[in-house]
Amino acid sequence: MPVALPGRSEHAPTDAALGLLAQPARGSSTNLDKSLTVLKPGGLAISVVGPPDAGFAEQLGTPSFLGLAMSVLSRRIRRQGKALGVRYQFFFMQANGSQLRELGALYDSGKLRPVIDSTFPFDRTLEAMAYVEQGRTKAGKVVVSMVPGND
Repeated sequence: MPVALPGRSEHAPTDAALGLLAQPARGSSTNLDKSLTVLKPGGLAISVVGPPDAGFAEQLGTPSFLGLAMSVLSRRIRRQGKALGVRYQFFFMQANGSQLRELGALYDSGKLRPVIDSTFPFDRTLEAMAYVEQGRTKAGKVVVSMVPGND
């Protein structure tokens, strides 16, 4: 789920630019490219599907040649980010309770918030799916709510 810290930027397609964007697991390189353009200068794009970077190799404790290889793999997206004044980082998600607690604390404090494009009630699920398939989303995720009256 993309998450954001609000700010402003000339790169943003809307009034709200982002200081932090976490790329969803089902993203693509095109989505990652677009994500960089909505970050405010100095912002950080974090991806769990993009190319791994040297920081990831360091996190794993791998030999330096693997860090170099991962740096080469992420060179294009890092260059694109640098041109926009933003940074890119690969994030390896582990089944880790402490990471989930940390994310929960960031969400609870308001520092991390989901970006929601639209919300549909459960009985309009097919309409929500068509909305996504037709590419009508502007920014964020489409939510199907199981709670009556929460649309």
